[in-house]
Amino acid sequence: MTGLLSGHDLTLFRGDHCLFNSLEFALDAGELLVIEGTNGSGKTSLLRAIAGLLEFETGSVIWAGKQVRDHYQAFREDLVWLSHRVGFKADLNLVENLKFEAGLRRGNQALFESVCDRLNIAHLADLPMRSLSAGQQRRVALARMPLTSARLWMMDEPFTNLDTAGRQIVEELIGEHIADGGLCVVASHQALNSSENMRRLLLS
Repeated sequence: MTGLLSGHDLTLFRGDHCLFNSLEFALDAGELLVIEGTNGSGKTSLLRAIAGLLEFETGSVIWAGKQVRDHYQAFREDLVWLSHRVGFKADLNLVENLKFEAGLRRGNQALFESVCDRLNIAHLADLPMRSLSAGQQRRVALARMPLTSARLWMMDEPFTNLDTAGRQIVEELIGEHIADGGLCVVASHQALNSSENMRRLLLS
């Protein structure tokens, strides 16, 4: 099983419980992988382990032909992550938070205003993050994705706290990233619109 991103013979435990064993997947440029499963099946743990935040008991993750464990820095330069927690500094406003992060990775800051407009967060620019609603903070977190040049997007429950319009934006952003040759790995309880470029991975 080959691809730009692939996993081979992956096994992961949580305590004494085996979440999955001998797991395989592969994803190429322009493809979306949707990880599905019940609560506790290991969706978030799989994302975290692929990103190098947890360690697999067995197996390897390959990115661009190289083992991730041996090339973490190069892999993480190609990775942007959307997790359950937005991970912002509560006392900074959205501009300060996003521009601080921009200094840590490659991106296209020329898109900053258009991305904020699209996510309907431009009018919140001067407010500290702690004053924003959960849905508004989620929209700010989503702005990270198109503002980077990362080829690989990893998204854990991206629809959390979003209204219908927000969920539609998520679908559009993913679709555009895939159409541009990017890769996206999503763990979600909510269905994404079907696509010929979508693969599914079910954890039981």
